[in-house]
Amino acid sequence: MELDQYLYLRDVGFGGLAPDAGLDISFRGWRPHRNRAACELALMTGIRIQEWSTLLLPELGLVDGQRPAFADVELKACAKFGRPRSVYVAPDPMELLDPYLLLERPEIVAKAQRSLRRRHRELFVIQRLEADGTRVRGVLDGLTITRTIKNMKPDLRRLAVRESGDGLDPLALFIGQGGKMLTFSAWDKTRWRAWDRIKAWAGDRHAPVLPRRCWVYHDLRHTFALRLLIFLTREALNDAEDQGLPMSTLLDHMTGNPLLVVQRRLGHAHPSTTYRYIRYLKDPMREVDDAFREWTAAGGASYITIARSLMDLEDAGHAPTRPLHP
Repeated sequence: MELDQYLYLRDVGFGGLAPDAGLDISFRGWRPHRNRAACELALMTGIRIQEWSTLLLPELGLVDGQRPAFADVELKACAKFGRPRSVYVAPDPMELLDPYLLLERPEIVAKAQRSLRRRHRELFVIQRLEADGTRVRGVLDGLTITRTIKNMKPDLRRLAVRESGDGLDPLALFIGQGGKMLTFSAWDKTRWRAWDRIKAWAGDRHAPVLPRRCWVYHDLRHTFALRLLIFLTREALNDAEDQGLPMSTLLDHMTGNPLLVVQRRLGHAHPSTTYRYIRYLKDPMREVDDAFREWTAAGGASYITIARSLMDLEDAGHAPTRPLHP
């Protein structure tokens, strides 16, 4: 997916804006801030829909009115085949969550109180959240249980709520009517509504060239993988050139380290799965440089920040926090 296509999908399809980035007063969609935030999170982390759609607030540090500048999420039970890995969430997708958290989510939760109270007996009511946000303790089916969040499967995550001063607050990040975590089917309907919307604007002069088929959420994962791999490969080339490494060492560096970094971040079991992206690295290097400058500047989509964090050039373990005020 190219940058103009992504921004068009995110802002026009999901966000309800006009193709010229202006306000579309005819938009009658539902929860555009939530949908844009989910789209950005999927792109900038490369995680699968079953991973980002089942995230809980504590996993991103979004508890008690606080929001870290960035986050490291430990995936396990919701990852494919339950294979554990760490996911870095950069500042840009964290910032795009703010309008949803401040404007839309409180309204959804308030309207869902009657439904949540009616289902109280079947919910996992959290009584205590550990200070580091990795474990929860609560009541389920009359029994008090403690669970490590990364080991909680989707079915239990859907039931998790906390008592607050205003009632029951779902622990799920992305919620829909009734305060329930959105299902894959609900996200699929959201995707098709976004597609119908951008197709309706296809003749506009601001609209990019669109693909023949409707995008799927996995296309965002592919875009993340390819952009990150191109950037890391470019960095490997520059490092090798600066050090005057022989060609054999240079090729090892190009096809080894960048691929292994991307493989680890995507959670691929075998390097051969990640290796398929190699065929896209034939772009002229000048175009690659231009593409990255555009992606970084246009939406603040800082792949440089992501890459540095993945290569342990930044200490992501001490993210500053700031209060989340309306």
